[in-house]
Amino acid sequence: MYAWRKWTPEMREEVLVRRKLLNRPWHGPPHYTGQQTSQYLITGTSYEHTPILGAAHERMDAFVPLLHQAFEEAHAVIHAWCILPNHYHVLTTTSDLPALLARLEKLHGSTSFTWNGEDNARGRQCWHRATDRAMRSEAHFWATVNYIHHNAVKHGYVAKWTDWPWSSSHDYLRETGRDEAARIWKAYPLGDYGAGWDD
Repeated sequence: MYAWRKWTPEMREEVLVRRKLLNRPWHGPPHYTGQQTSQYLITGTSYEHTPILGAAHERMDAFVPLLHQAFEEAHAVIHAWCILPNHYHVLTTTSDLPALLARLEKLHGSTSFTWNGEDNARGRQCWHRATDRAMRSEAHFWATVNYIHHNAVKHGYVAKWTDWPWSSSHDYLRETGRDEAARIWKAYPLGDYGAGWDD
């Protein structure tokens, strides 16, 4: 989205022609549904990474059950989650990715309407779709768990996982145990996981 603004008209036309030939959305990331997996990292991002979601702690508090309800209604299991002021990540198992994405689209629409009313900003775009990344292996799955729980630290909001209230890290540490969580952290390091996602 951000690179698009820097491209020449010729570069934009070339990309659009290629996306049309591949039957992909013209101006957004494709949603892959052909992998041999049912586990995905779902990311919802505020438009231009504006911290609309994080405008107030109360807004983030209210968004947590709404997000969980959306996954529940889509019959998708949540393994790990984190909500930040301008995006969220959820690691999920779902047998119907299109249905889950459609449910998240409704969530984005309803929260946009509510927040724009609260902020006296009717017509503002709050969300820029949701993306999905398929889990390729067990290692990819556990690295993703670590990435999600480390996300607030990565973005500089807190120094420790447990300092961030809007994630599953607290439940994860309680259920897994700190020793096992430390083992998983070392066994499945982040490396450059997520590099460039927020560019």
